Amino acid sequence: MAGIASRRAAEEMIRAGDVSVNGKVVTELGTKADPEKDHIKVRGKLINAKLKQRENVYILLNKPKGYLSSVSDPEGRKLVTDLVKGHGKLHPVGRLDYNTEGLIILTNDGEFTNHVAGSKKLPKVYSVKVKGLPTPVAIRKLTRGVTLDDGFKTAPAEIKTLKPTDKNGWYEVTLYEGHNQQIRKMFDAIGHSVVKLKRIRIGRIDDAGLKTGGHRKLSPDEVRSLTGKAPAKKA
Repeated sequence: MAGIASRRAAEEMIRAGDVSVNGKVVTELGTKADPEKDHIKVRGKLINAKLKQRENVYILLNKPKGYLSSVSDPEGRKLVTDLVKGHGKLHPVGRLDYNTEGLIILTNDGEFTNHVAGSKKLPKVYSVKVKGLPTPVAIRKLTRGVTLDDGFKTAPAEIKTLKPTDKNGWYEVTLYEGHNQQIRKMFDAIGHSVVKLKRIRIGRIDDAGLKTGGHRKLSPDEVRSLTGKAPAKKA
């Protein structure tokens, strides 16, 4: 939350003995500390001031294709963080595939990230174009849940059939869970590969008026709609 590292990298720093609380090195993950009372150091430097000074930021980005939902990439590919400048160090909340478009949130609030990314009650809605025209029976199979090639059993999905073209089916798919490339794998399981995929809504937040590649700040009401509580002014 001080903007020093991602959660995963922070865990490695803790295991390596780089973090101390009140002068005592802490290596056990999940150890509690209160920045209002405890002195927290990372590699010998006190981070309490960074926690007090930093303001939480919540940015909604309409991600284009060809951007990685990450803060770094050893292959040098373009990152979603490249599209949002001037707000300090941010990280994406969850992921969108490299070739998937649509809404993704960037923030510096770790607690918010854990809540939203881990929620199984928050609907995420996608516009999906597939190759060919699946039968109603095949679509009903997806709504009940299917076992993917990697053994993962998907939860029931809400699928609304939209107006198809002569060669392509169009659907609105609502998921309440996240699994790597889940929608693509779901339609692969019924023999109809995804041609185009775009996330158009997160909870009640949609992409109205937000052009591809554009971004805006979430309002306090929008943040509250995702977490059930108002955002704190200071971390």
